[in-house]
Amino acid sequence: ALLTMKATVIATFFGVFLTCTCTAKEATKKTKKPKLYVPQIDCDVKAGKIINPEFIAKCPPGCQDVKYRVYGTDIYASFSSVCNAAIHSGIIDNTGGKILVQKVAGHSGYRGSFSNGVRSLSLPRWRESFLVSEGKPRKGVTYPSTLEYSSSKSTPVKAGNDCANIPAGDAVRKEYQTSPVPPPATKMATTTPIPTTTTTDPSTTVSQPTTTPATTRTTAAAAKTRPGLHRVRDMVFRGTSTSTSNRNILRHNTGIQRQEPVATFQRAVGSPAHLAMETDSWKPGLSLFDTGFTSKEELNLKPLESISLGNQNCKVDLSFLMDGSWSIGKRRFQLQKRFFGSVAQALGIGSSGPLMGIVQYGDDPFTEFNLKTYANSKDLRNAIEKIQQKGGLSNVGKALSFVNKNFFSDANGNRGGAPNVVVVVVDGWPTDPVEEASRLARESGINIFFVTVEAAAQSEKQNVVELNFVDKAVCRTNGFYSINVPSWFSLHKVVQPLVKRVCDTDRLVCSKTCLNSADIGFIIDGSSSVGTSNFRTVLQFVANISKEFEISDTDTRIGAVQYTYEQRLEFSFDKYSTKEDVLGAIKRISYWSGGTSTGAAISYASEQLFSKSKPNKRKIMILITDGRSYDDVSIPAMEAHRNGVIAYSIGVAWAAPDELEAIATDPDKEHSFFVDEFDNLYRYVNQLIQNICTEFNSQPRN
Repeated sequence: ALLTMKATVIATFFGVFLTCTCTAKEATKKTKKPKLYVPQIDCDVKAGKIINPEFIAKCPPGCQDVKYRVYGTDIYASFSSVCNAAIHSGIIDNTGGKILVQKVAGHSGYRGSFSNGVRSLSLPRWRESFLVSEGKPRKGVTYPSTLEYSSSKSTPVKAGNDCANIPAGDAVRKEYQTSPVPPPATKMATTTPIPTTTTTDPSTTVSQPTTTPATTRTTAAAAKTRPGLHRVRDMVFRGTSTSTSNRNILRHNTGIQRQEPVATFQRAVGSPAHLAMETDSWKPGLSLFDTGFTSKEELNLKPLESISLGNQNCKVDLSFLMDGSWSIGKRRFQLQKRFFGSVAQALGIGSSGPLMGIVQYGDDPFTEFNLKTYANSKDLRNAIEKIQQKGGLSNVGKALSFVNKNFFSDANGNRGGAPNVVVVVVDGWPTDPVEEASRLARESGINIFFVTVEAAAQSEKQNVVELNFVDKAVCRTNGFYSINVPSWFSLHKVVQPLVKRVCDTDRLVCSKTCLNSADIGFIIDGSSSVGTSNFRTVLQFVANISKEFEISDTDTRIGAVQYTYEQRLEFSFDKYSTKEDVLGAIKRISYWSGGTSTGAAISYASEQLFSKSKPNKRKIMILITDGRSYDDVSIPAMEAHRNGVIAYSIGVAWAAPDELEAIATDPDKEHSFFVDEFDNLYRYVNQLIQNICTEFNSQPRN
């Protein structure tokens, strides 16, 4: 019995021991951290479309592409592609990988830059930002295994543990407590987003035209104070003898207190949600920020009624500078709007024709709408009618600088292949200098037209800030780019002449830059003294120059001739119309070997290349040789110069300096170069392109 009792006790002990061991193992299994599942996102996913305030995601390969836009440097606007921003910041490369994304508050400005093969764009402000870092979890933070995306539709949404059915059609706003990223020592209390759904009053949603936020009330209040000033201008307007002198008073009397509205974003102090999502104070009729950039993806804007192809014989991108200064007065401002509407109708606005945006200027410029806002004349005319005068001085120079830096961007609808045109309408004369701002705009390829109404009388010229401001501003001083109208009542008479001029793309010379307006012919020495290895170095030099130009059948075109005793046309100007094809053709040129007849090669290039150059192209010859020619070079070179060919000569090793100078266009020192060996040719790539551009920009403007 005693033995039986001992056996029972032992069995019980082992049973309890085994049970405890198994329980301990189960407990260990339960406390083991689960493996983090990382959701994958596409290249085109923007941070603003993902609701989660902090998440880890995996980017696929191939996101390094210009179509995936990025705005900012280090801190990015939420309108950016998440994955391409990660490439720009150097966290991943084009093969993809894991990244950690943290949402932060909106910023007042985002700086564009070129980094890791990605060009990011600048943006004046946006309502939400994000940071990208290495895709490792932060201590104490739980990350979602699936990402929550925002929806543009109004549908029933659960908030917390309560269910709130919101009928379709009601305005729905999701608020997320997004705050700046805490320092590493600070742990975030929670990382799981808890969306709270609130039904907003229709009068406060951004999609309603009856919105009355603080900025709108300011505008309305300011508008009530203007009629007094307008009455002064309008009374002057009715008289003919004192109108110009009174315009002087309004321009220069600093005692006038302009109650001009200032459009500012209203934000609730201390509310992170309002810091990150500043939507309630936006008004659909106003531009979001100084560039005029808006996004239909981010805002619930009213869609366009229709899209027209437009006048396809007039494919230009137009920015009209509207004079909103106090000097113009209320009545003249209405006449100006009517003129703009008539121009829009006559142009035939459309996606395949002209596109038009308007910048109103006074003390400061303001984008009323950009190139992609309206795609037909009817919608554009209706929008013009709703523009309100802002007042201030007539700072045209400031407006031109603004347009040059901001208006003609991809984000604002600039199409690239269409000429950029600015039409400045000014009452009398500008109140700031325009020469420098105009020069920079012209060098950016912008064609500037001026429509001056009621120019300064002889007695007023002492008040003009910059005499002959029109000639200092326009692309050419031959009268094509300027129209003077004696009276605002005559403005309608210049609608058709102006439309005809801006649509004459062959005469829009400011669209042409040193990089997109030439036929460049390379004359390459293939003689025996060069050798196979050095010939490949010459071809690399030719390719390095070519790739700096904008190549197409309407931009810069490239041709090549190789010569020894004989000559061979490697390819003509009209053979290849893309940069890729041109560079491929250069690479395929085979070394010929033979003697050196440079004079005959120049004559051959003149006949086979430059005689077939387009009339509006600058003809540029770049000749590379390593020795003295067996024939005369001076006569063929002089003939080429007489036919408008700008010749550059590059000599290597045993090339004769006197021949190089005879070949080159005057002055020799800017068109002739010498290197002691082929491997040093690369040093003159930038110098050669700089000289080509300097010469182009120094052309007379008449």
